[in-house]
Amino acid sequence: MTMPLLNKLAGSLLLGSTLFITPYTYAAVDEIKIDYAYYSPTSLVLKKFGWLEESLKNTNTKVKWVLSAGSNRALEYLNGNSVDFGSTAGLAAVLSKANGNPIKAIYVASRPEWTALAVAKDSTISEIQDLKGKKVAATKSTDPYLFLLRSLQKFGLKKSDIEIIPLQHPDGRAALEQGQVDAWAGLDPHLAASQLQAGSKIIYHNIDFNTYSFLNVREAFAKENPEAVKVVLNAYEQARDWIIKHPEEAATLQAEEAKIPLEVAKLQLSRIDFSNPVIGEEHKKALIEAAPILTEEGLVKSDTDVTKVVHDLIDPSFISDLVK
Repeated sequence: MTMPLLNKLAGSLLLGSTLFITPYTYAAVDEIKIDYAYYSPTSLVLKKFGWLEESLKNTNTKVKWVLSAGSNRALEYLNGNSVDFGSTAGLAAVLSKANGNPIKAIYVASRPEWTALAVAKDSTISEIQDLKGKKVAATKSTDPYLFLLRSLQKFGLKKSDIEIIPLQHPDGRAALEQGQVDAWAGLDPHLAASQLQAGSKIIYHNIDFNTYSFLNVREAFAKENPEAVKVVLNAYEQARDWIIKHPEEAATLQAEEAKIPLEVAKLQLSRIDFSNPVIGEEHKKALIEAAPILTEEGLVKSDTDVTKVVHDLIDPSFISDLVK
């Protein structure tokens, strides 16, 4: 539900060499529901500093923050209208879109290497092939889960060759460290924490099997409130720029918000590239190359045109208008 046209968001803010805030009038919504996640440092910075709330101070729009524990939760919230904007991995968004979730991917929060396959510090497992017949924890419908499937395939194994134990990311870490599973498809910051605090060992990593950190929006919200979408992206750009310019402070904030040691936050952030927020052809290509795993593993219907799904998912129009 929209309200009558309200105040102009006036003024400008120069971040780096790009002018992100421009004056315009928009039909303000009653509330913007947006998620934050410990795997998305940009969202934590935005929530901490209140730049979205600041940009809306001359309107009656309220901001509601919702914690997402993983891409699967963010996608569930988007599908159920619990949030208007959700932070997810790129391939997880493709999977959800292919299965009927009406979303658009509109922004690249970062290019992370946030997932890898890990074993306990005293494990004798040293390579993917050693996982045959083993229990592996993973959060279904997330980047680590899809990373696991692609990794198995690369080394000649099938999903049926292992026993996947479906656990949320922090529970997967606990299961690994307590010896309840043999391996874990981990996600930062939980993975970084397990490495540093429990001595967990990475047996396989591949940055090309990590998909981008996307900000997604409900299609209906974007259609009804295009200017509000730009307000959110504008605030996200402030957060991304701040992280680039203040890496030490960003690590401290990540540690405080996620309640993790500073060295864990630093390791997490060292694996993330924040340089390019503009979603587009590069991301379509990467996801189309990754998408066959979805049909091969029966995660989507066999007749699904995944290439079309990717093109339907990615919408660069909002961020392209802001970043020139």
